[in-house]
Amino acid sequence: MKATLSQRLSAEFLGSLLLAGTVIGSGILAVRLAGGNHAIALLANTGATAAILYVLITALGPISGAHFNPAVTLVMTLRRQLGAAHALAYVITQIAGCVAGALLAHAMFDLPLFQIGTHERAGWSQALSEGVATFALVFAILFVSRARPQAVAAAVSLTIAAGYWWTASTSFANPAITIARALSDTFAGIRPQDVPAFGASQLVGALAALSADSLLSAKHTPK
Repeated sequence: MKATLSQRLSAEFLGSLLLAGTVIGSGILAVRLAGGNHAIALLANTGATAAILYVLITALGPISGAHFNPAVTLVMTLRRQLGAAHALAYVITQIAGCVAGALLAHAMFDLPLFQIGTHERAGWSQALSEGVATFALVFAILFVSRARPQAVAAAVSLTIAAGYWWTASTSFANPAITIARALSDTFAGIRPQDVPAFGASQLVGALAALSADSLLSAKHTPK
C-alpha cells in the first residue's frame, strides 16, 4: 500500500534529521579524537556519513523515495515522479529536518544549540566542486536505479564517500544540509555567505545530471 503524504514527509524529516545529525556530530567527535590531524578527522566523518546514508536509503526509500535533498527532489519533480505541491512540501521538510539534525548534534556534544558557521568555503573552485559533487550524486541515483535498483543505497553512499575526498568542497551535494551546516560552527560548518553559491551550484549540477540521463538513456527508433 502506497504511503500517505504525511508518512512520506515524516520519513523525509526523519531521514534528513539523522543525516545532518550524523554529518555534524561525527565531525565534532572526529575533531576531538583526531588530535589535530584533519585527514583522520575527515576520514572518520566520511565513514559515518556513508554508513548512515546506506541505512537511511534502505530503510526509508520504500516510504518516501529517500530524497533528503532538494536537488534530488527537483530532479524527480522534473521527471514527473512528484507533483509541484508535494515537491515543495518535501523541500521544506528536508530543510527543517536538517536544521533539527544540526541542533541535535550540538545538544549531544553539549555545545550551544544555535550557532553561525565561520568555516570559509568561498571561491569558484568550491562552487565548481559542489556542482560536480551533486552531478555525481544525481548521476548515481538515476543510472543505478535503472541498472540495479537494489544497489542505489550502496551507490549513493559510495558516491558521497568518494566526494568527500575528490572534491575541494568535501561534497555537501545537498542544499538542505548546506543550510543546516551554516548553523553549525564546527568541523562540518560553512559560513552563511558561502551558502548561495553552494546552493546554486548544487542545483546546476543536479540539472546537468538529469540532462546526461536524458541524453544517454534516449531510446532510438530502429531504422
